[in-house]
Amino acid sequence: MTGTTTRRYPMDKEVSVPAGNVAKQGNFHEDREIGPDAVDTARIEKVYKKLDRRIIPAFWVLYFLCSAIRSNVGLAQTMNLKQHHDLASELHLTDKQVSTGLALFYVCYVIFDLPSNLVMSKLSPHVWMSRIVVGVGIIGTCLTAMKAAWSFYLLRLLLGIVIAGMWPGMSYYLTLFYPPSRTGKRIGRYFTAAQVSAAVVGLVSAGFQEMDGLGGLVGFQWMFLLYGLAGIIVGVSLFWWLPDRPLPPGQAPSREGWRKYIPQSKWALAGEDARIHYEYLMRVYHRRAWNFKDLWRVVVDWRLWPLTIMYFGVVGVGIGTQSYGTVIIRGINPELTGIQLSLLSAPIWIMDLIAVLIITPLSDRFHHHRALFFSIPVCFQIAGLLITTFAGHGLNSWSRYGGLLIVGFGLGPTVPITMAWTNEIFQPRHGEVGVAAASALVSGLGNLGSILTTYALYTGWPADAKGPHKYRKSNLVMIGMLCGSILAAALMVVLLKLFGNPNTKEISGASSTNEGEGVIVDGAARREIQQGGLGQLWFRR
Repeated sequence: MTGTTTRRYPMDKEVSVPAGNVAKQGNFHEDREIGPDAVDTARIEKVYKKLDRRIIPAFWVLYFLCSAIRSNVGLAQTMNLKQHHDLASELHLTDKQVSTGLALFYVCYVIFDLPSNLVMSKLSPHVWMSRIVVGVGIIGTCLTAMKAAWSFYLLRLLLGIVIAGMWPGMSYYLTLFYPPSRTGKRIGRYFTAAQVSAAVVGLVSAGFQEMDGLGGLVGFQWMFLLYGLAGIIVGVSLFWWLPDRPLPPGQAPSREGWRKYIPQSKWALAGEDARIHYEYLMRVYHRRAWNFKDLWRVVVDWRLWPLTIMYFGVVGVGIGTQSYGTVIIRGINPELTGIQLSLLSAPIWIMDLIAVLIITPLSDRFHHHRALFFSIPVCFQIAGLLITTFAGHGLNSWSRYGGLLIVGFGLGPTVPITMAWTNEIFQPRHGEVGVAAASALVSGLGNLGSILTTYALYTGWPADAKGPHKYRKSNLVMIGMLCGSILAAALMVVLLKLFGNPNTKEISGASSTNEGEGVIVDGAARREIQQGGLGQLWFRR
């Protein structure tokens, strides 16, 4: 046929595509040409805004609560100190035992992140995400009943097991609805829940401290109880709130086996919107079942390891700051009360939130420069830690608190950018299993940094907690971790320039394209080029 090219679509028929068009829609009720380029940008943006309204608020709420339940142990260390109703006093814990309990959570995170994400890719993603949140709520509620070190250890282990896969699972879930280059700012949007959670939990903990003794519970027990119950309620609601993976228009989901007992959520898109999404993002709909050979290709892909080192540094510093923020502030001024410490921790995460909202949209717009948008905030973290470590004492000690605010600003965008870059590299190379496995491995192995900062630094390093320069060595270790993250980002850029990303030289829309198979170029892939740079920013319109 003159002027045509032939492409083979996975799970579809061979079609002839007129030159200049993207694809022809086969097996979709009518045999007609489709043209994502014929749909204007404004129409496509409306479709994505509908998806945003359905997915992002749900992710924000679940991440807010799970972050609060995961991290409120850090606040419990300094709540109601004068009454000796803090975590260590109530459970008769040493500083080392507190550090051990904090670290045990992340041990499970490392071990179970990958299995959880792989199960999620095989089962219904919205059901698995709901299961995670319900589990977190149940364990969070049980934290109220802790009475000794063994119960603290056990519940932290169980919390790590049930929450594993949540963060990488959310990243993977987004790639079922959005092209990878569009995921950075959306990850950033719901990642702000962690910052708001850290700030709000810090502020609200002041109220929980006023409830100390009410009903026979101390302040931090009320905090564990109420957040846990809220988590259970939200987790159950997600069965109806979150949409399941998209299917081609007209195809009904299977209700056989265990699925008939699960509530069916409403479709994210319907009618013309669903058709446009199908034509625009065909990589989502043409998926194939993965096997262990596919998984092994992901594990041995060298691109995984620089991303893991990047994540190791920034998440380790982030969790260290979150877990020990009030401890660091107390080291600056030991005269502060528990309520004052809680209130002073909030601005750190407000700075974090501001940075996320500013930088992650820009990192999507200039997504070919992820390393730069990652490295600059990391430099802010290093500068803030240096100020916190070496600034003056006495009347000038508040400059050290200013350093913590700078650390907070630098922390914000680094984790979302790392996850977005992981999606962008691994989806075109390895398909759906690539995103599921790579995001879980980067998150899981990267959280070895969290184990280091929670177990070995600050209160876990007794010698560093003494003397006039409290926690100086701990801060310097975190600076070293951040330097490693910057070097890993630079190495990734150099290696990609030298060796490239071979399976993505022709921007592929196929979520499971392998060498030797046909290539789908979908509308989303083409617009990744057309909409890059400054051209579509609001101030250029």
